[in-house]
Amino acid sequence: MNIIEWKQEKINGILSTFDRMIIKGYSLQLSNVSQMGYFLSHNNVLLKDFGEYAENVTNSLCKHIENIAKERNRPYQFIYGNDTDKGTLARQLLEKNPVDDGLICIFSNIEVCSTMNVIKNGETKKLELKWGPRKCKYYYLYYLDKEFGFMHIKIQSWFPFMVQIYINGHEWLKQRLLEEDIKFEMYNNSFSYIEDISKAQEIADKIVNSKISDKFDSMIKDINNFLPIIEETFSRGYYWCLAECEYSTDIIHDSRESIDEYFKSLIENAFYTFKCDDVMSFFGRKLKDTGFQFQGEITSDLRKRNQGFRLKHKMKSNQIKMYDKGYSIRIETTINDPYEFKILKDVEKVVEHKELVTEKKWVPMGKSIANLYRYAEVCKAINMRYINALPIPNEKEIALQKLENISNKKIINNRVYTGFNLFNKDDIRLFNILADAGLLINGFTNKILRSRYFKDEEDCNCNKIRNKTTRLIDKLRKHGIIKKVGSASKYYVTENGRKVINYFMLYQNKEIPNFLKSVN
Repeated sequence: MNIIEWKQEKINGILSTFDRMIIKGYSLQLSNVSQMGYFLSHNNVLLKDFGEYAENVTNSLCKHIENIAKERNRPYQFIYGNDTDKGTLARQLLEKNPVDDGLICIFSNIEVCSTMNVIKNGETKKLELKWGPRKCKYYYLYYLDKEFGFMHIKIQSWFPFMVQIYINGHEWLKQRLLEEDIKFEMYNNSFSYIEDISKAQEIADKIVNSKISDKFDSMIKDINNFLPIIEETFSRGYYWCLAECEYSTDIIHDSRESIDEYFKSLIENAFYTFKCDDVMSFFGRKLKDTGFQFQGEITSDLRKRNQGFRLKHKMKSNQIKMYDKGYSIRIETTINDPYEFKILKDVEKVVEHKELVTEKKWVPMGKSIANLYRYAEVCKAINMRYINALPIPNEKEIALQKLENISNKKIINNRVYTGFNLFNKDDIRLFNILADAGLLINGFTNKILRSRYFKDEEDCNCNKIRNKTTRLIDKLRKHGIIKKVGSASKYYVTENGRKVINYFMLYQNKEIPNFLKSVN
């Protein structure tokens, strides 16, 4: 039983969709020293004249963008510093000066950018192009778009004119629900009510098939008046990639009170129950039994915010969050480094040193916006693994009774099965192994259990250790902690076993430390 099944009478539906997405647009050729040299040569610009040329191009771009605001009678404002919340300010301007579709306002400020500079080489005494930092003006164009809803585009006014686009999957879905005339209510970027949630999910899934890059191409042509020269030189414009991507699964409740009944206990239990191995398994990775040495940091962080509680788990730069938002409990996966995951792609290889063939192969997933469908598959699977592993809050008296039950011996068919001593180091180690979310979700075999429980033995595959593991599994089954599924020799933790394990982890990681603190 997972949290959705446990609270099904209080849950109106489940909605999975993209949340925040940051898409970056690069002119790849202008970001390459040799290609940039070709561009300048093609357009008859000498290196000694690059500074003046680049400044004229930037001035033209700035004037063009500021004229867009003037021509469309929308506000333009230069903002000093980086402390202003531009999104909030844009929404305020939208309320004061409404628009149904199109530009809301434009902001600009000075920021550090990465760009091409011309420097003198001390050894060759010649001018050369070099990639480096400098300050330039950035423009933020906020829109109320019929396809993406509230969004903004950020553009760098100096070479190579990097673009960053912010869109939100919930805003995109909101626009589609309006088009389909499906009634809904929203609170702070979350849906508190949807008339037909199954239809809404069907619509949400279609974003991966929409050619959103075509829309970006169209919008950027309106903004960057220098783009035609780039396209004429290189026969292509911007390359779009996903810099950051959030995908959320909202468990929508019938009221805020339904969440408040148990959410604090749920998020606290998850914090004390999940270990590094669990976080790895949510991301579809293994920390043990693979010979793979994981290089990176895994952290969990529980915080109480003004809006409520938030629990975050990080594996390197990717993360899973759980928090409450209006009528929903949101499980959200953020992918900053897609190379940690795999995608099935056509890969070319040479056979017998002469024939070039194409084959399907799982390779690290890149940031191309064409991989959006795979982002959705990966994130949705992570969210569901997390939901299925969440420890269901239980009353302490019931949990203590279950711990007491497994501590007592059992007599079945005149055979005695001893209880588990939860202060015994071997039994503690066993329950820590069973608490691994990977085993909870995927089950385990005799081989997997003995490789972990008897890992310090010289030969954990010998008959003696195999028989010991068989007896241990039999004992766990008789106490109702695990069960055998089908004819396969694979075992899963039972619902009763999961409750026992969850409270054991809480008892070990929270209750005893709190008791010791109170004594001291």
